[in-house]
This record gives sequence, C-alpha cells and structure tokens, in this order.
Amino acid sequence: MKSLLLSLLLTAISFTGLPGAELVLVDKDTSPAPIVVFENAPPRTQEAAEVLADYLEKISGQKPAVMTGEPSPRPERAIWIGVQPAVKALFPDTDFDFPHPEEIVIAANEHHVVIAGRDRWDPSMLDIETREGLIQGKQQEYGTVNAIYTFLQDQLGVRWFWPGELGEDVISRERIVIAAPFEHRHFPQIRSRGGVFHYSSLGNKGYGRAHDWTLRQRLQLDSMQMEGGHGFGDWWDRYHETYPEIFALQPDGTRSGHPNPHNAKLCSSNPKVWELWLEDVAAKLAKDPNLTVFNASPNDGWASGHCVCEKCSAWDHPDGEPRVFNWYHLNEERPALSDRDVTFANTLGELLEKKYPGKGYRVLMMSYGHSRPAPIEARPADNVIMSIVANFFGRTQLVDRGSTRGDTYRQQFEAWAKIVPSMLWRPNTGSPAGWQQGLPDLSIQQTIRDFKDVAAAHCEGIYIDSVWEHWATHGPQYYVMAQLTWDPEIDAQAVLADYYRRAFGPAAGPARDYFEGLEKARMAFTKENGEAGVSAFPKLYTQALLGDSQERLTRAAGAVPADSIQAKRVEFIQTGLTYTQLTVENIGLMDRYWTEKDDAIAAKVKSNWETIERLVADHPFSINWGPVRPITPRMAGLHPDFPNPKAKKQQPRDLDLN
Repeated sequence: MKSLLLSLLLTAISFTGLPGAELVLVDKDTSPAPIVVFENAPPRTQEAAEVLADYLEKISGQKPAVMTGEPSPRPERAIWIGVQPAVKALFPDTDFDFPHPEEIVIAANEHHVVIAGRDRWDPSMLDIETREGLIQGKQQEYGTVNAIYTFLQDQLGVRWFWPGELGEDVISRERIVIAAPFEHRHFPQIRSRGGVFHYSSLGNKGYGRAHDWTLRQRLQLDSMQMEGGHGFGDWWDRYHETYPEIFALQPDGTRSGHPNPHNAKLCSSNPKVWELWLEDVAAKLAKDPNLTVFNASPNDGWASGHCVCEKCSAWDHPDGEPRVFNWYHLNEERPALSDRDVTFANTLGELLEKKYPGKGYRVLMMSYGHSRPAPIEARPADNVIMSIVANFFGRTQLVDRGSTRGDTYRQQFEAWAKIVPSMLWRPNTGSPAGWQQGLPDLSIQQTIRDFKDVAAAHCEGIYIDSVWEHWATHGPQYYVMAQLTWDPEIDAQAVLADYYRRAFGPAAGPARDYFEGLEKARMAFTKENGEAGVSAFPKLYTQALLGDSQERLTRAAGAVPADSIQAKRVEFIQTGLTYTQLTVENIGLMDRYWTEKDDAIAAKVKSNWETIERLVADHPFSINWGPVRPITPRMAGLHPDFPNPKAKKQQPRDLDLN
C-alpha cells in the first residue's frame, strides 16, 4: 500500500508528465481518451464512470465519451473501467484475479489506463428493501467504484475536504497526463467502513448529510455490514408469550424481561435461542443476500437482568473480574460475562457454519458493559468478530465505570487485542469538550494514533457512535479519519499538510494554527476534567481562547483575496467559531437563568439561537442543525423553553448512552 506521500508524488508527476514516460488523457489539441466500461456493469459502476467523466471535464473543460463494452475498432487511447477481455490483452503482466476482498488495481502504460477492482453482486438482487427504505444497486463488493474514486484523488488530484461544492478542490489544467508505466494495488483492511460516519452510511436517512462525501472517501460502499448496536431488541415483543423460557432467569425465579422489553436479556444457553437466531439469519439473507455478519450481541441496559440459570452461569469463569449486577430489588457481585458471551457466540458460529458451509458467514458479539474485560479461558472462534466498545475515542485514560478494578477502556482493548482473530472497534464518543454539541472538540493527533493502533489489532471494521457531521468545527479531524479508514498505513501528517495547503492556500498557516490551538487547549482540558459536562465547557472555551482563535482566523482571512474560494472556506470555518462563541455564551447565561429566571437573559439566549439558525442555514454543512436544535437531548437546558429534565435529579450520566 502506498503512503500518501508517494500518491502525492504520482499526482505531481501526472500533472506535469515526464519526457517519454506519460500517457496523455486530455490535451487541448487532442480528443479526450474515452472511458470504456465493461459489459453489463452494475449500476453503481456505471454511475462512477460518469462521475469520472464529469471530473475530467471539470479539470480540463473537455468531457470524454463514456461507452459500454469494447468498441470496434479498439481506441488507440482509453480509460478502461473494470476487468474485460481487452484489458487482459493490453496489460498482460497485470494480475486481475483479485484474491483479496475489495482489492483494487490502477495501472497505466503509454496508451491505456485500467481502473478495476474486485466486484461481487447478484444481478437479480441489486435492489434491497431495508428499514430505511429501498437501496438500489446494492453489491457485496464495489472494488471498481472505489478504484475510480482512488484514481480521482491520487492520480487526478481531486480533493473532497467536506461535503458540498465549497469543500471540493479541483486543479484546472488543459492537459492531463499520467505517468507510465505504473501500477497501484490496494485492498482495504477496514472492510466495514460505513459506520465511521454512520449517519451517512448507505441507505441511512437520519441526521446524515454527507452521503456523497462518504462515497467519494470510499467509506460508504464497503464489503462488510456490521451493526453498531444490540441484537435482540424486538425479541421480547416477538417471543415472550410463545417462548417465555428463552428469556433470562431472574434471581426471583421469574423470566420477567427486566429491566424493560427493549433491553430484556436472553437465556443464551437455551438451544431454542440458537434455533430462533438461525431462523432470523435465514430471514435476513432472504431479504439481502449480501449480508455476511450476523449480530448476536446482548441487549443494552448492560448491568441489569442477566440470566442466573445454572447453564448460563456455568459459562462464566469464576476468576473473571467481579462486577456489580442489578436485578429487581437486588444488586449482587458476580464474575464478568466475557467468557459467557464468547461461548454463546462460538456456539452460534459453529451452528452457522454447519447450516451454511463454506459461505464465510460470521457472528458479531459485543464486548460491552459486563463483558468489557477480556475472557479468562474462552477464545473467539475464527468466525466470530468481537465488537469492542472501548471508549477511548477522544479520551486518554478514561476508566470503565463498571470496572471494580478501575481498568481503563484502553487496557480492556489491549487485552482483547491479544486474543481476537478479528474485531470491530465500536467506541462511544461521549462529549468531553462539546462533541455532542458541535463545539470544536478536536483530538486529531490522538485520533491518528488510535486509528493506527486499532488497525494493528486485527481490526476489520470501525463504527463510531455519534459523529454528527459538524464540518466547520471538526473538518480536519473528519478528513483524516476518512483517509485513515481507507488506508491506515498512510502518512497522516502528510494528509493534514495537504488538507491545509489545498483547502486554504496562502491561509494554510493561520488556518492550521487555529485548529491546532483549539486542539491543544482541548487536550489539556480533558486530561484534567475527563467527562466534565456541558456547564464546564466555558472553562475551556474562555474569552482568551476564543479571542486567540478569532485572531488566527482574521489572519487567515487577510492572507487570501476576498473573493477567492480560500476566503469562502475561511468564512466557512468562521461559522464554526461564531457558533462556538454563541453556544458557550448560551451555556453561561442558562446556568444563571435556571438559578433565577430573568426575562432579559431569556431574550438574549433566544436571540443567540435565532442567529445560530440563520448562520448554519447560510453556510450548508458547517454545523448540522438537526442534532443541535434546542429541542434535542444534547442541547437540553440551553434554551428557556426547553429545560433539562435531568437537571434536578442529579443522576450520574451514562457515558455509554451518549
């Protein structure tokens, strides 16, 4: 896998060419090389080929023809999309067997380019009905599509810093050449990538607004769908009358579904549970044959209602970390559930392979709550993927509040990493410095280290809870997260340097100083305060820090022409700072208001909210308005008309539900 530095070098070569070592794709005096798509290509490949043609036109002013199937006569120059008979003849030394999932190849000689990848799809099952609605053009693998976007980024130098036209960067030139010969191959280790920005994953119609961006970053069209949540949320409603015996035995002798129907636990040692789970697998495959991973993770409410029957308890290891369990009117210390949950997953994995031999299907089991410690003896089978809910995203030494030993999430993760054949990293983000509220809660350098560490630990997927898509406050962090997910081996510092240089031009220095100044202050604050809570944020976002940040953005604005795209991008970032200033002011005002209500304070806060709403409407993608409206739980208590219902209860916050 090439580092980004090498990719950038190839890009620079493709801009200028080398004497006697170039393929001309577009020139002012020459017709553009046509784009030739393989016969019967699936819809998303055809769409991506049209996107490639559009970008070639954006760059050069000339749009190449897009044709399907090998033309006769064969063109002297062409961009070949996907594996087809002609490319095997034109590139006799290139391997098109693609032994690795999602593997891509981009190769060029003096006359032709091939952009291809491993594709898997069922032509009769391209349209899949999901809970979110109809997904069209669904495939198991989209190697060729992701290869096209890799070509656009690495060879044509296109950048997508954030969603929308303003976040796109295209270098115009009349002549487009590719260094030849060359060959680039890559297969992504992180095969489940849609969950990094899960609100903009394929088919998701929730808060996400960055579906095109995640597609171009090669996150959306991944090859392994893995759920970020729990596996049995509807089972109580479906089965408690017909199969009451499958639910967890409580210490009082009932199978009551404590603590509530959605979070009812199962008697996982009961073979009927295994039978019903396999029936669910069959039903899911009938709807979507692209699925390969099936969730068996216990329901939430992680401390409550677990089964105490003799068989389930026998799966627990007596030397497991003592943890405090809750039942109706009873708390008791028992061993961690890690050995039990792994045994359950292994049992299902064995049955799954027996029912679907050779399909490569796998079981997803969450390490969460009382199964966060690594198991003592049980070891996940090869067809079990552990979903490790280790909440060190944006944190340093955060302790698992369910641990009686005071273990940190990092320690738990490292223990699991030593024993798992495969994992999904599934952190909750929390809100150590306003992540949930859209404030610049930046941990870029730690995120780089964490992504690389996670990738080194047999990680095949990443699902991050609550990435709300606030591009004006988190832009560089989001960008580097996307790039690392596609290739964890890249030089992330080179990615950041390229981000600032290309996005802000002469303003790159002060723009970088702006984000790094906020990040430095944030890291110091969270090291001292941990999960401080909304009312503590003004201690971080002081007038001094906000003033220094404004001075840096003012310098950035002054470094570029007022009507330039770089100036518009600085203004976009300014939206994030203005939003932060107004929100922090609202936090301070509302702390006073709830102590003693004051009409003048209420009027000022409402005015600030009106300004925020206009601001984010005028700057699309800057702050995602949906998740930060005053009616949302994240902003509870920050508007006079929407008090925080938990404020007077003084309940400890559940970090795992953020």
